[in-house]
Amino acid sequence: RIRVRALVAAAARTRILMLTAATAARERVAGLDLGADDYLGKPFDFPELVSRVRALRRRSARPVPPLLERRGIRLDPARRAAEREGRALDLSPKEFSVLQLLLEADGATVSAEELLERAWDVHTDPFTGAVRVCMSKLRAKLGEPPLIGTVQGVGYRL
Repeated sequence: RIRVRALVAAAARTRILMLTAATAARERVAGLDLGADDYLGKPFDFPELVSRVRALRRRSARPVPPLLERRGIRLDPARRAAEREGRALDLSPKEFSVLQLLLEADGATVSAEELLERAWDVHTDPFTGAVRVCMSKLRAKLGEPPLIGTVQGVGYRL
């Protein structure tokens, strides 16, 4: 019970299947209320155990990131694919990350500092022109009409 509480408190992605001889309804309810995802009393049939483990694995599968679609741009983070108006975009990993951050911002302005923090590694010089260069290349690849605006002294927005 202590381990179940610790896993639940830590928001662990681990699924919990309690295997126990305690099979009374109140004990099952207590186990599930502690945070167990499933409860199986002993004795049990092995095929049922295997089936329950499979079901827990299905429920714990990582969610697929949603497609991001705005202003004719469609970005699929799971496949690392992007397109504008049905035309595939050949983006570098940095350009893809920057475009994803702008799409996720949903029209809000994203600062150059945030882009550096989230799309580049921690060793990037904050005074470099890397964001400006990347933004220039990304704008060129997106084509006309322009979609990325510069908010002077603040950052960029889609």
